[in-house]
Amino acid sequence: MERLKYTLLMALGAFIWGTAFVAQRMGADILDAYTFNGIRSLVGSLALLAVVATLGRRGAARQLATRRGRLDLLAGGLVCGLVLTASALFQQLGLGETTAGKAGFITALYILIVPVLGLLLGRRAGLPIWVGAALGIVGMYFLCIKEGFTIGRGDLMVLRCAFSFACHIMVVDHYARRVDPIFLSQAQFLFAGLFSLAAFPVFHGGPFPPASDIARCAMPLLYTAILSSGVAYTLQIIAQKRLEPGIASLVMSLESVFAVLSGWAILGERLTGREALGCVLVFVAVIIAELNPGAGDRA
Repeated sequence: MERLKYTLLMALGAFIWGTAFVAQRMGADILDAYTFNGIRSLVGSLALLAVVATLGRRGAARQLATRRGRLDLLAGGLVCGLVLTASALFQQLGLGETTAGKAGFITALYILIVPVLGLLLGRRAGLPIWVGAALGIVGMYFLCIKEGFTIGRGDLMVLRCAFSFACHIMVVDHYARRVDPIFLSQAQFLFAGLFSLAAFPVFHGGPFPPASDIARCAMPLLYTAILSSGVAYTLQIIAQKRLEPGIASLVMSLESVFAVLSGWAILGERLTGREALGCVLVFVAVIIAELNPGAGDRA
């Protein structure tokens, strides 16, 4: 019974992450990606401060009392925040031109990409990864490739996001061994927010959006910042203390299913038969990849 309770907590986190794609899609219709991600990340950083206060990370606080601990946190926040900035921007830019459901499944490919990139670091990938990767490529073909073997700009952006998130997971894995994961996450969101807003005048140009546009986007911003970054992340940490990694990652992969269901229910998005087949193949590929030891760890 206790295992079921923590499994449901993890499923709730996956539901929040999946429905966050809808909030991001709605936000893309109002704000540019730089402003949206900048505000979202800064508010998310504040939300995680509340998580730190609630969970009482005394051991982490003692670690930060040392100069080495503070330097590790600063380095981790900067590096992870920079990679997270790129990942979130690719995703938000892509969501401006594709559906929330498709974006959810394309992003889920990071589970396959992580172990493949790990080969460059001398890590071995088991047979499930290669089977999943092959199936994922076929799924991507049906999901994104159009007549004339072209891929939509939005889908391509989200595919770049999947690769970037895979890199993000690897750098988080490196720094999470040195500092408390919640402190690291809070720091990376802080830097990601600053980096996103700093990138606005360089890559977007023009004046920042008026306060009225930000106010109209309040609900998507708060949902992605507080619920996706604060609540869902906390649920993941609490649940993973009592669940086996394989079960936890399997439940988290439901994020892509919730993305397409919420896109259909809230935004009225529809998938063609070809796209639906692609979603099924990608999801099966992710499930197969979860059979590989260590697959599916989320930052």
